[in-house]
Amino acid sequence: MKIIMLGAPGAGKGTQAKMIADKYKVPHISTGDIFRANIKDGTELGMEAKKYMDQGLLVPDELTVRILLDRVGADDCKNGYVLDGFPRTIPQAEVLDKALADRGEQIDFAIDVDVPDENIVRRMSGRRACPACGATYHTEHIPPKTEGICDRCGKELVLREDDKPETVSKRLKVYHEQTQPLIDFYSAKGVLRTVDGTQPMEKVFDSIAEILEA
Repeated sequence: MKIIMLGAPGAGKGTQAKMIADKYKVPHISTGDIFRANIKDGTELGMEAKKYMDQGLLVPDELTVRILLDRVGADDCKNGYVLDGFPRTIPQAEVLDKALADRGEQIDFAIDVDVPDENIVRRMSGRRACPACGATYHTEHIPPKTEGICDRCGKELVLREDDKPETVSKRLKVYHEQTQPLIDFYSAKGVLRTVDGTQPMEKVFDSIAEILEA
C-alpha cells in the first residue's frame, strides 16, 4: 500500500498521514524528516543534500528522489508507506514514477484532502501558540480558558507569522501554482481519490479508510 498525501497547507494531510500509518502499520515518511536523519547520521546522500541546504538552495529533484528511494527500500516499508510532502511538483512526480517503475513498483493511491481556501485561512489564522511553553490553541476549536492567555503557564498567546492570513494566502497561491497540477497528474493515472477535508478529523479518516479497504 503505497500512498501519497495531497492537499493544501493546513488541510490536515499530515495528521491523516500519521493516522493511516498508525492504523495500517506502515511508515509515515516526510521528506523533511529524511533529510534531517541523513544529515544527522552523516550519510553520503545527507552530506550532498546539506551542501544545497547550507546555501539556502532547494535540493535537486534527482537527489531528493534518491534519498527517498533509499528510505522506502528499508525493511519497514515492505508493506507500504505514506508519503507526506513529496512530490510537490510534476517534475518530482515524474522522477519518482520512473524510479519506482524501474523497481517494478508504483503508487497505489494519491489521496487529496480537499479543503476550500477560505476554510484554510480561517482554520490557520485561528491558531494561537504560547511562546514560553509551546502549548497550542485555536480560537474556535480549542480556546484557552482566558482569551489570549495560556492555560498552562499564563503567558500571552501569539499568532505565528506562518499562520497570519496574508502569509497563508501566499502559501496557498504557491500551492495552487505548483502542487495543484499533481491532482490532474494522478487523476490521469487512475489513482487519485478525493476526500472532503472540511469534515471532523475522524470523519475524514473514516472516508480514507473506506477508500483503502474497498
